[in-house]
Amino acid sequence: MAPKPTLERLSTEAFIAGVKFDAGGLVPAVAQDADDGRVLMLAWMNDESLRRTLTSREVTYWSRSRTNLWRKGESSGHTQHLVEAWLDCDGDTILLKVKQNGPACHTGAPTCFFRRME
Repeated sequence: MAPKPTLERLSTEAFIAGVKFDAGGLVPAVAQDADDGRVLMLAWMNDESLRRTLTSREVTYWSRSRTNLWRKGESSGHTQHLVEAWLDCDGDTILLKVKQNGPACHTGAPTCFFRRME
């Protein structure tokens, strides 16, 4: 039986160095409510959006459709404040535990995950 991994605490630079961006320079980022654990949304980050997020604590993503950076809530006011950032075991997915101000989804829903298969 393999030993249980222990929690690793990484500096900002070590965290960024551990990220495996895809061929397009992006990594998926899952936003989770830091208080109740709900998954709020999935978006994409590049190196610059990740660095901005980790230093400012205001979550910034990369828009694949607009091909530019967007700070969550810059037009709606529905911002995300970073509480914790986690990197998965493979380094290819980021988990952002956030304090969500207002709804997370552009539809006005609290989370983007409001449709379930029956």
